[in-house]
Amino acid sequence: MAIPKEQQHRLERLAAMPDADIDTSDIPEVLDWSSATRGGLYKPRKEAITIRLDADVLMWFKTHAEAGRGYQSEINRVLRHHVATREKPSA
Repeated sequence: MAIPKEQQHRLERLAAMPDADIDTSDIPEVLDWSSATRGGLYKPRKEAITIRLDADVLMWFKTHAEAGRGYQSEINRVLRHHVATREKPSA
């Protein structure tokens, strides 16, 4: 989809503008990003692996997934939560 010429011209002018000329007085500067969350557009890169799980654990995830789908994503979510709770805060 092409950008209209007028909009393209405005974008080029903005891109050429020095940072010092941009008025950010209405936007507070964030110094502490420790509680920041990723936006909905972030998708971590997935990697295909082979993993051995106990049959009963795998069956639990499959039976609790909607129509048996999404169980791998749920396993990933549980593992991500585990990693996050085990991470030591940086000093």
